[in-house]
Amino acid sequence: MFFTILFLTACSETTKNDYKFIGESDHWEAEYLYKGIEKWGETNGTKTYSNDASYEFVLKYKGSLEDLSSLQKLEYSYQTDNSSGKRIQEFTEPPSSVTFSSSGASKGGSKLTEDAVITVNVKWGDLEESFDLHNLK
Repeated sequence: MFFTILFLTACSETTKNDYKFIGESDHWEAEYLYKGIEKWGETNGTKTYSNDASYEFVLKYKGSLEDLSSLQKLEYSYQTDNSSGKRIQEFTEPPSSVTFSSSGASKGGSKLTEDAVITVNVKWGDLEESFDLHNLK
C-alpha cells in the first residue's frame, strides 16, 4: 500500500496559477484576480488532468460617488481568450459605492494564461469606455 501511494504521488504534478490583471481608462479602473489549480496524474495507466479556477472582477469608478448620483444603469463586460462576463445593474436610487464586482468559479474549464489580455467595456448613462487589463507580473 505504501509503495502504491508513493508511486501515485511521484506521478502527479500540481501547478497553481495566481494572476492579477489590472488596467484603467479615463473614468474607470479594474482588476481581474484569477486563481487556478492544474493537476496532472495517472490512474490505472491513463493520464489525468483537472483544472479548477476561480475569479473576481472588480470595477471602480475613479470619480466621486456624487458623480454617480444620477446613474440609472451601469453595464460592464469583460472578455478573455476563452471566457466572458457581463453584468447590468439598474438603479432606482443612487449607488452606495463606486466599486462594482462579480465573481465565479469553474471546474474543468479552460485556464487563463498569464499573458492573456482582458478587454473591459463599461457603459454608464450616455458614456462608454473600453480598456485592457494586463497581468501584473
